[in-house]
Amino acid sequence: MIFLAFEGLDGSGKSSLMKQLEDQLKSQNITFIKTREPGGTPMGDQLREIILQKSTNPPTPRAELLLYQAIRAQHVDNVIRPALQKKQWVLCDRFSASSVAFQAGGRQISVSDVNWLNEFSTNHLKPHLQILLDLTVGESQKRRQKRSNEVGVAEDRIEAEAQDFHERVRQGFLTQAQEFPNDWLVLDASKSPQILFQELLTELRRRQWLGS
Repeated sequence: MIFLAFEGLDGSGKSSLMKQLEDQLKSQNITFIKTREPGGTPMGDQLREIILQKSTNPPTPRAELLLYQAIRAQHVDNVIRPALQKKQWVLCDRFSASSVAFQAGGRQISVSDVNWLNEFSTNHLKPHLQILLDLTVGESQKRRQKRSNEVGVAEDRIEAEAQDFHERVRQGFLTQAQEFPNDWLVLDASKSPQILFQELLTELRRRQWLGS
């Protein structure tokens, strides 16, 4: 069983890459689950609404961080660990690295505090590999706007943050990948979905997690 977390700015192409990997795993008869944060459980989905909705009384940065961690603790205990115990692959759209990027980077909360809470909420569970789809903030905004126009859904509270917030988030991801290169695969999200998928497959095969 392999636990993969897909990270990056909104609009970076995580969903598309995960879908291609799902199809590959199905073709090789590998059992897996696909999940996400914030969310992943009924409680998590309810708290997701609180975090993302625009409100005149939004969560403070520390309250926001704790809501994410409550979601993660429930998610790990009820979904991720049970799947891994069943020898299933886990494909997760965001995990603990997002808290470091968004709350330590974006909200400028102490990295050590965020790391401690991540360790507590996950009970020290870490992905085998974190895949960062790196995209400039400007391109992320263009893609989000295009998606919003096509689907007719307004940006959520986090997406609507100022550009400097998203710049700090991006740097938060890149810093983690630079500090722990063996734990990360950094992909240039400006490339085509087909190229990104081939680069992901190459890495999974290099690690001998997937056959050819």
